[in-house]
Amino acid sequence: MNSETELAPAVASILEAARERAGDVDAQLAVDAQSLPDAIAGAEADGRVPVIAEVKPTSPTADGTRDDDPVELAQAMVDGGATAISVLTEPSHFGGSPAALTRVREAVDVPVLRKDFVVREDQLDVVEADLLLLIVRFVDDLEALITATRERGFQPLVEVHDRAELETALEAGADIIGVNNRDLGRLEVDLETFESVAPHVPDDVTLIAESGISSPADVRRMREAGADALLVGSAIMDHSGGDSDVTENTRQLVDAGDGDDQT
Repeated sequence: MNSETELAPAVASILEAARERAGDVDAQLAVDAQSLPDAIAGAEADGRVPVIAEVKPTSPTADGTRDDDPVELAQAMVDGGATAISVLTEPSHFGGSPAALTRVREAVDVPVLRKDFVVREDQLDVVEADLLLLIVRFVDDLEALITATRERGFQPLVEVHDRAELETALEAGADIIGVNNRDLGRLEVDLETFESVAPHVPDDVTLIAESGISSPADVRRMREAGADALLVGSAIMDHSGGDSDVTENTRQLVDAGDGDDQT
């Protein structure tokens, strides 16, 4: 794990809270997960850009909050063509909860990702999901945590930011990798991050572009650089207070492969 002195204060606070958050040491989950690679292939066959749409009430980088029911948001995203749904379960900084994820997973028929800051094995057993995020920068023994994740039936989505973290992920056996365009040290977003890392990812790895994707042009740029799918939160949620149409926000990105830039 990289030095915490390099983390932005907001991220350091998130990490500290994650380390203090209790998991479940009394039970081990057994998850019957829907396959994300299969869902991506299905979207491709339907002519849709595979988008993992994120239910994110707020974040340290958001302009505000959305208090909509998580299930209604998720269903609206699926109506807009989302291939999968990501649900924040981090409570202190993102307004998420495991209960929200459970409700969403019961309501939609697509894979659901648990988006949180998991640093220990006992934190895996908090809630069932199809996928679970592991951030290379925050994990001490990535290989062991990937193994423990798969033992429960989860598909681990392993997040990296640069080539060094990519090598760590590959050596640990990751086969679904997300490249975060956001630098956790400065909280700045640069789509060139994905473009610099993607060429070094093996073809048999499912590759996801994360953060900073806000327009059909961004979608096409990431797809041209090799993204199998895109993880999009803020551009779909729109925390600006205008209560924008989540279905339409999703659809604009899902349909971006046709070259019709609507933004």
